[in-house]
Amino acid sequence: MSAEATPFGTQPLGNRTSETVDSGGAVTGGPAARRTLRGLLRAGSANTARNRVEDPLHTLLTLHRQVHPRAEVEVVRRAYTIAERAHRGQMRKSGEPYITHPLAVTEICAELGMDTTALVAAILHDTVEDTQYTLDQLRADFGDEVALLVDGLTKLDKVRFGKELAEAETNRKMIITAGRDPRVLVIKLADRVHNMRTLGFKSGPSQQRIARATSEVLIPLAGRLGIHKIKRELEDLVFRILQPDAYAEVERRVETRMVERKAYLDGLVREAMAELRTGKIKATVTWRERHLKSVWKQINKTPNAPDDFIGADRLVIVIDGDPTECYAALGAIHGRWHPMPGRFKDHIGVPKFNMYQSLHTTVIAPDGRCDVLIRTEGMNRVAEYGIAALHRFGRDRAGDAAVELEWLQRVLDWQGDAAEPGEFMDSLRSGLSDHEVLVFTPNGRAISLPENATPVDFAYAVSTHLGDRCIGSKVNGQLVPLARPLSDGDVVEVLTSPSEYSGPSEEWLQFTKSPQAQIQIRRWFAEDVSDVSVETGRRDIAAALAAEGRVLAHDRPLSMLARVLDLPDHDSLCAAVADGRLDPNDVAKRLILIVDGPGEE
Repeated sequence: MSAEATPFGTQPLGNRTSETVDSGGAVTGGPAARRTLRGLLRAGSANTARNRVEDPLHTLLTLHRQVHPRAEVEVVRRAYTIAERAHRGQMRKSGEPYITHPLAVTEICAELGMDTTALVAAILHDTVEDTQYTLDQLRADFGDEVALLVDGLTKLDKVRFGKELAEAETNRKMIITAGRDPRVLVIKLADRVHNMRTLGFKSGPSQQRIARATSEVLIPLAGRLGIHKIKRELEDLVFRILQPDAYAEVERRVETRMVERKAYLDGLVREAMAELRTGKIKATVTWRERHLKSVWKQINKTPNAPDDFIGADRLVIVIDGDPTECYAALGAIHGRWHPMPGRFKDHIGVPKFNMYQSLHTTVIAPDGRCDVLIRTEGMNRVAEYGIAALHRFGRDRAGDAAVELEWLQRVLDWQGDAAEPGEFMDSLRSGLSDHEVLVFTPNGRAISLPENATPVDFAYAVSTHLGDRCIGSKVNGQLVPLARPLSDGDVVEVLTSPSEYSGPSEEWLQFTKSPQAQIQIRRWFAEDVSDVSVETGRRDIAAALAAEGRVLAHDRPLSMLARVLDLPDHDSLCAAVADGRLDPNDVAKRLILIVDGPGEE
């Protein structure tokens, strides 16, 4: 929301599309020169530019009607009129009117296929934060649904709350809102895409800071939502800012290598199509070029890679039929090329955390390894658009979108227990990580856990009660230490204490990986602190603050200091003062520094 805009209509960082072959074997596409989210904000023809001058909503409404032809667009026009009036006089450092930013964000949402309500919220997303237009006015004009989304996107004041607290609580508010309406996360991602495209008007340090924040939270968030179109673009934009030399080298390699590879990949497509036609399987086959950050990852994990290496080739097979035909296609491909052992994954039978479904295999093609992805048309839509596909194409599945995102429910479960901002942000980053293992209960229930998670993490993922009573575990029928990392496919059984009064060990904090487990363990020990010692310590701290002419208005500074001192929470901090482990005068001075510390950026 704060990055500066480029001149409207400037071609953003572009997009490479793959060659495609339809069921008749004809080549229907070709590689584009640059990478982007389908060329949004592209430089159009003279007619398009003229239409934009005459009607600033021309592109937006054209995109929206392509996906939702019966949409009531007058409410979009009304929202734009209010937003333009509210932002009038505000300018971006590029010299453009500020309204160009929310309009660009809304066009990205439209390209993703979001519904009219989401577009209205996107246009208005900065009004409450940056103008005199209030949330009550917005609610009266557009209703509770739009107001919920805009409020979820409105940042807290850094001057009033302090930088760290404001950032953490803004993210917490957005996550809580997403529990009621995940569209708020899609709008946030669209906002960051446009801001990342237009960082050129920011200073170098600001670009680095925003790129790092994008990498830590919003790129993983895009992955969690399954919106890979956005995730790929954000990864490349961050890559260009944080590693410009590596970015330039990878871009050079790809430009050079793909000129040579195109004819070979077209041949692979024709061979795959021939096998599928023989098996009477109706499908579309494309070769897909990796985005630059993906190529860089491939280079770094491939020892002794040649100078022109850009990763394994990749084919995508989209089946015009039901999921059973995906397995038939897999057999046809394995009949054409020899599969590599240990390189098959069935994400149709066991979907990923972001609703992604596909069969993955790697085969030995004539010129080396080739990754092959096989999925139905519906699965392909979800693979590209993620949660936005539910709005773009209608709901292919039963149930509310928020309920389908299991990871979001987990974050909502523990966020209320992470009182201190640093703890919340650390836990959120961990909770959004896309490095996961999928393990199973003895009765076959699938549980997603962070990479290197342990049986203790598993126990707390099943239930807090099970975690608190855990005393041992079996993995695949064998007794294992509680600190042993779990692997994909493990079947985990938790052994529990017969006593209702057993509890966790503080040592578990040294090896647990999931936010839910760590927060619940800290909470157990925090609740075990006696009320008397907490009150005694609180009085001692209050007296020390009074000597400095200060009072403690709320517990947030105590929670922040507890985190710095590796204590579970503010009650444990007060208890440590009461029993003499901490000096109340030293604590008072630290609290004053915490409250007064945040300055101007």
